[in-house]
Amino acid sequence: MKRQPTPGAATALALVLPVLAALTPLVVGCHRQAPPAAGDAASAAADASGNVAASRFTAEANAAVAGALPIADAADFEEARRGLVATKPDLAIRTAGGRALWRPRDYAFVDGEAPASVNPSLWRQAKLNGIHGLFQVADGIYQVRGYDLSNLSLIRGRSGWIVVDPLTAKETAAAALALARKHLGNEPIVAVIFTHSHIDHFGGIGAVLEDPTTDPARLRVVAPKGFIEEATSENVLAGVAMGRRASFMYGSGLARSERGHVDTGLGKGPATGSIDILEPTDLIDTTPQELELDGVRFQFQYAPASEAPAEMAFFLPDLKAYCGAEIVSHVLHNLYTLRGAKVRDALKWSGYIDEAIELFSTNLDVVFASHHWPTFGNERVVAYLKQQRDAYKYLHDQTLRLANDGLGPQEIAEELTMPSTLASVFANRDYYGTVRHNAKAVYQAYFGWFDGNPANLNPLPPEQSGMLYVEAMGGAEQVLRRAQEAYDRGEYRWTATLVDHLVFAAPDNEAAHELLARCYDQLGYQAESGPWRDVYLTGAYELRHGTQGAAMDPAAISQLLRHMPAERFFDAMAAHLIGPKADGKTLTLNFVFTDLGQTHVLTIENAVLHHHKRTVADPSATATVTLTRDFLVRLSTGQAGLREMIFSNDLAVEGSRLDVLSFFSLLDRPD
Repeated sequence: MKRQPTPGAATALALVLPVLAALTPLVVGCHRQAPPAAGDAASAAADASGNVAASRFTAEANAAVAGALPIADAADFEEARRGLVATKPDLAIRTAGGRALWRPRDYAFVDGEAPASVNPSLWRQAKLNGIHGLFQVADGIYQVRGYDLSNLSLIRGRSGWIVVDPLTAKETAAAALALARKHLGNEPIVAVIFTHSHIDHFGGIGAVLEDPTTDPARLRVVAPKGFIEEATSENVLAGVAMGRRASFMYGSGLARSERGHVDTGLGKGPATGSIDILEPTDLIDTTPQELELDGVRFQFQYAPASEAPAEMAFFLPDLKAYCGAEIVSHVLHNLYTLRGAKVRDALKWSGYIDEAIELFSTNLDVVFASHHWPTFGNERVVAYLKQQRDAYKYLHDQTLRLANDGLGPQEIAEELTMPSTLASVFANRDYYGTVRHNAKAVYQAYFGWFDGNPANLNPLPPEQSGMLYVEAMGGAEQVLRRAQEAYDRGEYRWTATLVDHLVFAAPDNEAAHELLARCYDQLGYQAESGPWRDVYLTGAYELRHGTQGAAMDPAAISQLLRHMPAERFFDAMAAHLIGPKADGKTLTLNFVFTDLGQTHVLTIENAVLHHHKRTVADPSATATVTLTRDFLVRLSTGQAGLREMIFSNDLAVEGSRLDVLSFFSLLDRPD
C-alpha cells in the first residue's frame, strides 16, 4: 500500500518557494498599489508620496546638463517614429485576473520641457521610449515597440512570420501580436528566435503558442547554446536578494510622476504577467553560423558572456539588416547591473561589436535591436556601432590604466570620464548603466572586492561602525546638525554618507530618516540613469513609509519552472541550508522523480548539502521522497495545497518521515 505523506513533510517542501519565486528579477516587483501620481493639488514642498520639490542646487545641476547636451537634436526622434504603421494611444493590457499590466498613458506626463525634478537628458530618453506602436523597419521587417520593456520583432518569411524576442509576458506579447495581425495579416508563425537568456526576451512565448496560426509541432525555435540552462538558472541561487534589489532598480513601487518613476532608460519597465519558455530546436554556437528559416537567410553571431551569459545577434544579408540583440542599445548598458548579477566582460562585449563591424558593415543599411529604435543608413549605422564598441573598450582599458596607477574602485569611478567624442553621443549616455558603476565593475572583474587599502580588509559592519561614527561626531544631534548644513549647501552625497551612519546607529530616528529621504530625492532628481533615479527614490519612499517588500504571483512563473532541471531545485535548497543549524548533522535522502525518470541523492555533512543524480536510489538513505517535478512546481507556487499534499498520488514518503522533516527544517526562509 502506498504510504501517505505527512502534512509536515509536504509543507516543508514549500520552503523552496522563496528561491523559486525569485527565479528572475525582471518578473519580481512590488504589487501593492503604487502611491498616486503627484498632481496640481500637491504642495510645493512634497507630493503625495512625500517627495520634496527639487532644490535650487538640483535645478541648477539639471539646467547645466541641458546646456551641455544638444537636447533639441531631433535625429533620434525621427528614427524612433520612422516607419510607423499604427499605434494605440488607449492601450491597456491586463492580466486574466484584471490587474493592470501595461498602460502607456501612465507616462503621459512625460511631455514638454523637463521639470526641475528630472534630469533633462533622462527626460529626453523617456520621451523616446514613450513612442509606441507597430513600425516597419525595412522591407519584410517590423517591430512592436513600447508594449513592454523590450521589443517584439517580426520578419516575413516565404509562408509566415518569424518572431524575434516575444517580450516578458504572455499578455503583452498577445497584445503586440494582435496589433501586428490587424495591420499585417494572419499568416502563420513558423519560427521563433530567442536572442538571449533574459526573461524580457522569451517570457511571452505563451502568446505565440496560443496563437491560432501556430503549429507547435512544426515551430522552429532558434536560440544560443546554453539558453535553457541560463534562462532557468541565472538568478535562482541568489534570487531572493535579487528580487528585492530589482524592486529598487525598476522603481516598481513608485508613482509614475515627475517626482517618481519616469523611465528605466532601457524602456518603460518590465511587465509582470504570465511567463513561459520553450526548448530550442536549433542552437547557435559559432560565428558566422548560417541558417535558413522559411526562405530567409540568416547569418548568426554567437556572443556568449556579453550582455547575457547566452546571447547571439544575427545579420540578414538579403535585407541588409543587423539585429544587435542587446549587444547594442541606445544607452550605455550595464557591465554590472544594480539588481545584482555576475559582472559582464567589457572586453568581450566590445569585441563582439567590432566583429559585427568587420563581418557585416559593408552591406548594412539598418541596425535594429531588442530595445529602443533602429538606426538607419550605412554611414550612421557604422558610426553608431563604432561608438558603442569604443564605449565598452574605453571603460575597460582606462579602468585598468588607473588601477595600475594605484587608484582603487571608488577613486577610478570619480576620475574616469568618457572622451568628448563618446560622451556627446546620446546612445552612450548613462541612461541604464553608468560610467561610474561600470568602471567599478571592470575593477571587480579583475581585482575583486578588495581595493588594496588595509583599512578596508576587515572593516566593521554598518550598524557597529554607524554607532561609533555617531559617537565620534558628538552624538545624533551633532550629526543631524552637520548633515543639515551639508544638505543646505547642496552637498547631497556627503549628506547621505553622514546620515546613513546615523540611520544604522539609530534606526528609529525619524528626523534622520526624513533628512536622508530628502537627500535621496535630490540625488534621484539629478540622476541621468533611470535605475539610479529609481534606487534613490525607492530608498526615500521606504525611509518615509516603511519597507515595501518585493512580491509576485508565484503561479505566473510555473510554466518557466517546469523547464527547470531538477538539479536547480536542489542547488536552491543548498543555498538555503542554515549552516550553523546543520553543524554536526549527517543525513542522506533519496528524491525520486517519477515523471522525469530520475533519482537524486541528497546528503548533508560538514554543514553542506550535496546532490547527485544516480541510476538507483541509495540504499543507505533513511528516507525516499517520491514525487513529480510538476507536483513540486505546483506545491512551490501555491497551486497545490494541504489536501493535495495529503491525498495526491504525486508525492509519497517512504522511510523516516522525521528525517525528511529534519532536512526541511534546516532550510532558511528568507523574508
